[in-house]
Amino acid sequence: MFDQATMEMLLEGVLDTLYMTLISTLFSYVFGMVMGTVLVICRPGGICPRPVVYGVLDVVVNLTRSFPFLILMIAVIPFTRFVVGTTIGNNATVVPLVIAAAPFVARLVESSLLEVDAGVIEAAQSMGASTMQIITKVLLPESTPSLLNGSAIAATTILGYSAMSGAVGGGGLGKLAIMYGYNRYQTDIMFATVILLIIIVQIFQSVGNWATKKSDRRISH
Repeated sequence: MFDQATMEMLLEGVLDTLYMTLISTLFSYVFGMVMGTVLVICRPGGICPRPVVYGVLDVVVNLTRSFPFLILMIAVIPFTRFVVGTTIGNNATVVPLVIAAAPFVARLVESSLLEVDAGVIEAAQSMGASTMQIITKVLLPESTPSLLNGSAIAATTILGYSAMSGAVGGGGLGKLAIMYGYNRYQTDIMFATVILLIIIVQIFQSVGNWATKKSDRRISH
């Protein structure tokens, strides 16, 4: 069994990982929700077609998503230093996590919003609803279950990114796995971090599934 110092170290790693993951997921959804909504309403045949806006944003999202996270994390080091004043630690890791995850979230949001029945949108338009009203009163409420399910997927993806960040100055369980499990050949700590990461993933997914079912009006009664 692990001694008290090791247990405290693992607990700190869990808390750091949760901090990075949850904060990054929050900010990723702030930016990703905006980008995903713009992609839906500005696409050809959308509510407010803007081919140029859609084309530029679509390319930006695709290019950002194509970067491997470790390379992206290194590439944005100057920006990270400008934003948080350092390039190591939990706060520094949040910056590249958001940059990497926001385009992924944008695609999840776009996919969720596109699932909304076109007939419902047309009905809202026929009643004179503005673009903003359609977004806030039709698209987002109708796609809530799918958006919540997507948030669980995004959180688990960001969790994986946060673990990789340990290779280049990030904190959390990834740092422990590399520092002790890889560099010092302490396989017990390596296995412990893997098990903890699996548990966190299962919790995220379970919460996401529960929230999705609770918000789905088709199965809530």
